[in-house]
Amino acid sequence: MSKVRLAIAGGGGRGFVYASYAKKHPDLAEVVAVAEPLEYRRNKMAKEFSIPSQNVFCDWKELASMPKLADAVIIATQDSMHVEPCLAFANKGYAILLEKPMATKEEDCKMIADVVKANNIMFAVCHVMRYTDYTQKVKSIIKSGVLGDVVSVQHLEQVGFAHQAHSFVRGSWRNQNECVFMLMAKSCHDIDWLQYIVASPIKKVSSFGNLKHFRKENKPVGAANRCLDCLCEKNCPYSAVKIYLKPAQEGNYDWQVRAIINEHTVENVMTALRNGPFGRCVYACDNDVVDHQVVAMEFDNGSTANFTMTAFCEQTDRVTRIFGTRGQLIGDGNKILHYDFLTRKTECIEIGFSDGGIDTGHGGGDYAIMREFIKAVSTKDTSSILSGIDESLNSHIAVFAAEKSRLNQNVEKVI
Repeated sequence: MSKVRLAIAGGGGRGFVYASYAKKHPDLAEVVAVAEPLEYRRNKMAKEFSIPSQNVFCDWKELASMPKLADAVIIATQDSMHVEPCLAFANKGYAILLEKPMATKEEDCKMIADVVKANNIMFAVCHVMRYTDYTQKVKSIIKSGVLGDVVSVQHLEQVGFAHQAHSFVRGSWRNQNECVFMLMAKSCHDIDWLQYIVASPIKKVSSFGNLKHFRKENKPVGAANRCLDCLCEKNCPYSAVKIYLKPAQEGNYDWQVRAIINEHTVENVMTALRNGPFGRCVYACDNDVVDHQVVAMEFDNGSTANFTMTAFCEQTDRVTRIFGTRGQLIGDGNKILHYDFLTRKTECIEIGFSDGGIDTGHGGGDYAIMREFIKAVSTKDTSSILSGIDESLNSHIAVFAAEKSRLNQNVEKVI
C-alpha cells in the first residue's frame, strides 16, 4: 500500500480523531494540510501533525482553491457546513471521507450524491457503527443462518441525561435553525445501522416524539438562569456544576469538560460556566430539538424494526434485540447473547472495548473506518467501504422521511 496524503477540513474533535490514525500508522497515512477557522484548533493540528505553514488554512475555501495538495480530504466541519466543501473537493478529484450527516437538507444529500458519482471519486460517510467488530460479528451471525430469517428488530439508543443536556440543550445541536433536527444529528447512525443489519432498504416509516422535559415551564420555582447562581442546583441532575465543575475539581477532564474549554484548569471551567452557553439552566435555553423519539420501519424485504431514542437514562451502549425464525440475538456493543430455538441454549459472545481515542472510539469504529478508507484510497479498491454513497443516501432519506412523519403524523414512503 502506498502512503495516503490527507487534508483535514474541520480540525475539531472529529477531525482530530480521524487524523490521529496517521500518528499510529505513519507508513500508511500522512496529514499534509488542515483548514480550521478556530486558531487554537488550527495551531494544535499543525503542531501535532507537523503540517508545513503554507498548508495551514483558516478556511476550507482557501484549501480548495489551491492545486490539489492531498489524495483524500476528511470533511469534519459543522453539520450545516458539509455541502459546499464536499462539492468543491469532489470537483477537485479528492477522495472524500465525510462526517455524518451528509447534509441537513434532503436535496443537498442528493446533490452530493450526484456530484460524487459525476466525478467518480472514492467516497465514504462516517457511519462508523457499520465498521465495529461488534457489528461485523452480528452480521456474521445473521449470515450464518442460525437466526433463520430476520423478522423484526428492536433498537434502543440511550443518549443519556447529561449528554442530552450538554449537546442538545446547551450545546451546538440544541436548535434546528442552527444545525439540524435531533434524529439526523444523533441517530442517523442508528437508522443506517438498522438498514445495514437487516440488509434491505427501508420502505416506509412512521415516527413520534417531542420536546417533553427541557422546557421553560418545567423550570423549578426559584431557579436562576445560571447554575452557579441557582439555589435549586443541588437537587438538579442536569446542573452544570455537576456535569463540568465537580469533575474538573477532581482532576477529571472528560470529553464534556474538554468541550467547553481550551486549557484544562478549574478557573477556565468556572469562566465558561459564568459566561458561556454551558452554564445556563437547562430550562432557560433556546433549545427546540426533541428529547425522546420513536421510529417504526418497514423494510423492502418485509422485515420490521422499531427504534427508540431517549435522553432519560444513563448514557450507555445501544441495545438491540433481533428476532429471527430460528433464534434471537441480544447485543449491547460489548456482549452478544444468541438463543437458539432448536437447542434451547444461549451462547454468550464477549466483544469487549473501552470507548476512547482512535483505537476504541465508537466501539472501535473510528479506527476501523479510517483503516478501511485509507486502504481503499491506497489500493483503489472500494470493497472495504461499507458506507458508500448509495447506502448512505438511502438511510439519510429514511431519516428525513421519519422526521416528516413526526411532524405530519402520517406514514411516509422512503422507496
